[in-house]
Amino acid sequence: MSRTRPVVAIDGPAGAGKSTVTRRVAKALGYLVVDTGALYRTVALAVQRAGASFDDEDPVGALAEALVAREAVTLVGDADGTRVLLDGEDVSGSIRTPILSQGASKVSAHPRVRAALLELQRAGGREGGVVLEGRDIGTVVFPDAEAKVFLTASVEERARRRFEELKANGVNVEFHGVRAEVVERDQRDSSRPIAPLRQAPDALVLDSSTLSIDQVVARIVAHVKAVEATLGAR
Repeated sequence: MSRTRPVVAIDGPAGAGKSTVTRRVAKALGYLVVDTGALYRTVALAVQRAGASFDDEDPVGALAEALVAREAVTLVGDADGTRVLLDGEDVSGSIRTPILSQGASKVSAHPRVRAALLELQRAGGREGGVVLEGRDIGTVVFPDAEAKVFLTASVEERARRRFEELKANGVNVEFHGVRAEVVERDQRDSSRPIAPLRQAPDALVLDSSTLSIDQVVARIVAHVKAVEATLGAR
């Protein structure tokens, strides 16, 4: 379909700064944010509440399908971020824990879960003028996105950021444990058979290891504005 404003897809590994960058890019452009990762975290929360295992494919897949069928999960996006509702309950804060971060990575590896959530993700960005972040936005969810970015950083830097974020939130963690979780998640996200984490061939690649958030945001905004100009010239 022809869009007057682009879909901006920001992919990359855990801890690369996608969530912060996505919010700031959207605000600078006047776009909406669609946090697709929140969907997987919400499924993980529902699995946890049901007393099931993140690794148990059939029950988890059936639960995800049931959530979508009854429209139990809703993303409410605005320029400041995305709130997620589960059966009407705002669980935006509840899903931001280390356990559910790992749980989201595990449930997202199940084909039935990914299939169930795919249309929800696409519905949030179909008209353009949105910024979506995740692992497979530019390769699977919106392969036709006009502006694609692959945001990454070194393992050490991503682990440091995650460690500082958890400590700031009062979570008692050790750096070596956080680093091990980052490495484990990288391996799981990159090796899963369905929609693995990978860079789209036409994505702008940014390594944020030595860049400030302002620098990363400025580069992405400039890239999107160039794409906007191209769309406007059609």
